Amino acid sequence: MTMDAGFPPLLQGHDRCTRNDFSMDPLTDPTAGDLWVFGYGSLMWRPGFDYVERIDAKLIGAHRALCVYSFVHRGTPERPGLVLGLDRGGACRGIAFRVAAKKRAETVAYLRGREQVTMVYREFVRQVRLKTNPERAIPALCYMVDRSHPQYAGRLTLEQQIHHVRQGHGHSGHNRDYVIATVSALEELGYRETELHLLADRLKGVHQTHHAAAPSS
Repeated sequence: MTMDAGFPPLLQGHDRCTRNDFSMDPLTDPTAGDLWVFGYGSLMWRPGFDYVERIDAKLIGAHRALCVYSFVHRGTPERPGLVLGLDRGGACRGIAFRVAAKKRAETVAYLRGREQVTMVYREFVRQVRLKTNPERAIPALCYMVDRSHPQYAGRLTLEQQIHHVRQGHGHSGHNRDYVIATVSALEELGYRETELHLLADRLKGVHQTHHAAAPSS
């Protein structure tokens, strides 16, 4: 395991670049019990793996942001799209999926192939709080943006976001569809993120253009 000085000490990382042997990987060890996966973007509405339970959850210490240029799934290097990442600070509501122990290795392999195709996301285990009664905290696998990676976009203006999302199209489809589907998933959780919803409204054309009245002659 590695530690990232940019995040709180609780956050522990697993560096895929230096490990190819799954037999030495604690994430894929079925004797470790069931695996929890935290989804905050497309994993919320298209997990792509088998799970036995899904629960609304909250992660403290990182927030959801459109901060990753997409070169594969929702764009190309020539015409980058824009997708979500977990970036430092704040909090993030999402969905925690419980995966059966016997499916750990299969699920981790799938997620690495999906999330780490260009290694812009780093793999971490973070504590998340499940929205149960009473609430409980569990360790969950999540993918957080690497700020040192060339695909890290940082904080963009709304107009910059619109530009990249409108032009973006990759192996997984149109970037516009990705944003709108994610917003719909958040609405199902009863949650609204102002900036992301504003972007979705602009992409759907739900905005009014105000024209200044012409001066009378």
